[in-house]
Amino acid sequence: MHNTVKNLIYIEDLIKSKVNDDRVPKIIAVSKTFPIENILPLIEHGQLHYGENKVQEALDKWTEVKKHNNTIKLHLIGGLQTNKVKFALRIFDYIHSLDNEKLAKKISDEQIKQNKKPKIFIQINIGNEDQKSGLKKEKLNDFYKFCKNLNLDIVGTMCIPPNNEKTENYFSEMKEINEGLNFKDLSMGMSKDYLDAVKNNATYVRIGSKIFGSRD
Repeated sequence: MHNTVKNLIYIEDLIKSKVNDDRVPKIIAVSKTFPIENILPLIEHGQLHYGENKVQEALDKWTEVKKHNNTIKLHLIGGLQTNKVKFALRIFDYIHSLDNEKLAKKISDEQIKQNKKPKIFIQINIGNEDQKSGLKKEKLNDFYKFCKNLNLDIVGTMCIPPNNEKTENYFSEMKEINEGLNFKDLSMGMSKDYLDAVKNNATYVRIGSKIFGSRD
């Protein structure tokens, strides 16, 4: 058995030991920067969700694979520029980084042209960090209404919390924010903190290095 598959199974078992069967989150294997050869063992094992942060890399890497395996779901977990939206919609099933009206309008226009409607998470800047993208949490309600009027399929919220010892507090706050709008999905938690995210009802966790090993 390939190491990536062993790592995935270990993580799956660990998560299952922490939650009830009815709310086991989906693991997004963050495959950005790794060649498709490293990913194929996971595909053969049956892993369906993968995360990429660059549109062109995703197109180059996944276009052929997805033609032959239409159950694979690709998640854009990095920022999205408006000039890349039409290309992003060709390959991605989920977008995790919506945080402004200009981008929302562009996605809305493009999904009409392509007759394709990605599932979208609104990214929240939960720690109010100047260097991070994401919507301020107090603007979420109005922004969500704006997105609904554009007929976007908003399924939940996403965050990347500050890198400090209060991670679980931020996840707890995200859980409350998500429940306040009755969203069914919540994208949070990475290799170093996914178990804290799972405790706070994350439905998608984004795990890279714990599956694939460290990046160069």
